[in-house]
Amino acid sequence: MVTDLSASEELERIALKHATEATQLDQQGSRGLAIAKYQRAVDVLLQLCALYPNSSQNLVLMEHVESYRKRIKELQNQANHHEPIESAPSGGEAKFEHLVLNEKPDVKWDDIANLSEAKKAIEESVIWPVRRPDLFPLGWPRGILFFGPSGCGKTLLAAAAATEIDATFFCVDASSIMSKWLGESEKNVAQLFAEARRVSANGKAAIIFIDEIDSLIGVRSQEVGGEIRTRNQFLKEMDGLIDKKKVLHTYVIGATNKPWTLDEPFRRRFQKRILVPLPEESARLEMFKIFSKKLNLGADLDLVELAKITDGHSGSDILNNFQAAQSRVVREFFENGNPDDRQAKTRPIMMQDFRDVFRVRKPSVDQRTIRSYKEWSEQFQAA
Repeated sequence: MVTDLSASEELERIALKHATEATQLDQQGSRGLAIAKYQRAVDVLLQLCALYPNSSQNLVLMEHVESYRKRIKELQNQANHHEPIESAPSGGEAKFEHLVLNEKPDVKWDDIANLSEAKKAIEESVIWPVRRPDLFPLGWPRGILFFGPSGCGKTLLAAAAATEIDATFFCVDASSIMSKWLGESEKNVAQLFAEARRVSANGKAAIIFIDEIDSLIGVRSQEVGGEIRTRNQFLKEMDGLIDKKKVLHTYVIGATNKPWTLDEPFRRRFQKRILVPLPEESARLEMFKIFSKKLNLGADLDLVELAKITDGHSGSDILNNFQAAQSRVVREFFENGNPDDRQAKTRPIMMQDFRDVFRVRKPSVDQRTIRSYKEWSEQFQAA
């Protein structure tokens, strides 16, 4: 399988993934989810800077941190003047709410381009059983695993599913569940599932979305007792989702870019295992349209052509390409213009800017990784 990344590369990948998803959610108006993702990107970038204090990249990383913090404040101010985002219920289980973003997502089914197989799996496993449970006398899957490259829409799919059935959405970062304190991690898992079951028992569907689920239940070469207990607790909770006496609509959607770290017991409990691939040309075009909304584009910029020549790029790559192109014109503005003049603007982004970017930036997902996903999919996919 794929060789593990270095610690710094892995942290950069995680931060980029959160930032990309935050931008997509931000564009679609889902404030709570966007704030959470921006904050997670900030946390990871600060951790990276702390681990490598002498790195030459830290100045750039801190610029990103400040940019994300500024956007978090803007979104929080918007939330203060509009309808508030749902918060976690108060009461005995509220002590775990620091682990969970519990909000009503504002991501629609039509907001997601392509990904037909993943959409089909969600319809069959979540949406249709909620609407007509009587048509499923043998039951239906409660566990769905999305696997594939980072930044390809796994979080958006889960959020859109929650919107479609008006479900309470528990968006959890698996790494946040793991605690350094003995016994806390398995308690976090138990409390999360207990709250989701409580919501379902009151007649409302609940979706638990666990991002980076491999960090919670993936098999490692060396495991400590706490990790084993947490994995066992997760198995127990998954088994408990099917209540023979009640028709409870509680679902677990896991996302991972390392599906090969999940062993047989966990694969079996995720009855649907769906590859979320790199975006196709039409999806890339939609991303280009979204990311370019707030930019000054030149007349020669051909988004259709850009979508064609970015085959193999993830959503994260496309966002980075836009940021790099914008950085080129900003750098030129500071070097040749008058940045203190608030009326002065940068020149438009031209097609040549992207051509120059593509010469120095390549897709983040290599062909070997793509082959690994296809191989695992051929062996274990369950659509």
